[in-house]
Amino acid sequence: MTYFNFPHIEEDDNLKNLRNDVKSFLKTTFNSNNIKPQADAWMYSANPEFSKKLGEKGWLGMSFPKKYGGREKTMLERYVITEELLVAGAPVAAHWIADRQSGSQIIRYGTEEQKKEIIPKISSGECFFAIGMSEPDSGSDLASVKTFAKKTADGWELTGRKIWSTGAHLSHYMIVLARTEKLDEKNRHSGLSQFLVNLKLPGVEINPIEDMTHQKHFNETVFNNVKLNKDALLGEEGMGWQQVVGELALERSGPERFLSHYILLDNFISEFRYKMSEMGITSLGKIISELQTLRMMSFSIAWMIQEKKSPDVQAAFVKEAGNVFEKKLIETIREMSNLIPFEEWSSSLKSLFQDATLRIPANSLRGGTSEIMRGIISKQLGLR
Repeated sequence: MTYFNFPHIEEDDNLKNLRNDVKSFLKTTFNSNNIKPQADAWMYSANPEFSKKLGEKGWLGMSFPKKYGGREKTMLERYVITEELLVAGAPVAAHWIADRQSGSQIIRYGTEEQKKEIIPKISSGECFFAIGMSEPDSGSDLASVKTFAKKTADGWELTGRKIWSTGAHLSHYMIVLARTEKLDEKNRHSGLSQFLVNLKLPGVEINPIEDMTHQKHFNETVFNNVKLNKDALLGEEGMGWQQVVGELALERSGPERFLSHYILLDNFISEFRYKMSEMGITSLGKIISELQTLRMMSFSIAWMIQEKKSPDVQAAFVKEAGNVFEKKLIETIREMSNLIPFEEWSSSLKSLFQDATLRIPANSLRGGTSEIMRGIISKQLGLR
């Protein structure tokens, strides 16, 4: 049986000072621009101008090399900024995917031209990305994708459909996982490649998907014989699966997996901290203790990524534990209405709670379903 762990990492004075700088910036920027905090803001609240302000502060592309417009800061420094943005409910959805994973994929696997062209724009908050993994008939089984890239004399021809493309309607590029060889059932992870696709190319069609909150941040992205140049290939042909596994670790391990609705918890405590019964205090205490544990694990993963380790299983663990936690948080706040009548809640708190309740189903889907995460963990532990 193989085990995995989470090394305990302390936050030093440099990180604490950076955290205070971010808090001050957010307070000033929110007040001067009349920005209202939102729950789940990394998915639902896009503000390109705010993204540019973060770029001006040097708080995007923080871990990217300076030669490509990055800051060469540590992953822990990036983590601190990310955490404070989430806690504040800042409108970060526009740049989120580019800064979190797409830029790192390009730095790791891209050509020199791709790096020089795109990384500086991500770091300045002017270039946004969508994820091209999931497909209508594939669910979380990425090995079964049917989107196909056929070689041509000039490059590639891309045909297929991607679903749940968060923010594609705002994005400039998408990293697309596609088959470059027919599916081999004996080796299902072979024959996959990643492509860097400009979403303004002819043949790209982006169709919005309205969710239960009547918002349209999800999309279906269709590729109708899209002509790609040879340099659209990201990394090596046929190595798409190996590349995407590392990308998923970046996607699954961050604090957004358990801080999406932190602002709801924070506002509830601020509003009713002196009105709660002993039972209510105990319930919220349990939630806060779980939150602290998840935060320590996620912080540890950021350190592991910084140290060039591969915390794929730890990322799956945090992602799944975060799924459970976010549901429990909303259920706990709902139970509080039995102790503090809903009519006593402020309108802003009611709005945060209602939005969070409607978004519960998405929490366990984005980044891979609970079943997939548990499968990864159990395989590592030798249980399957």
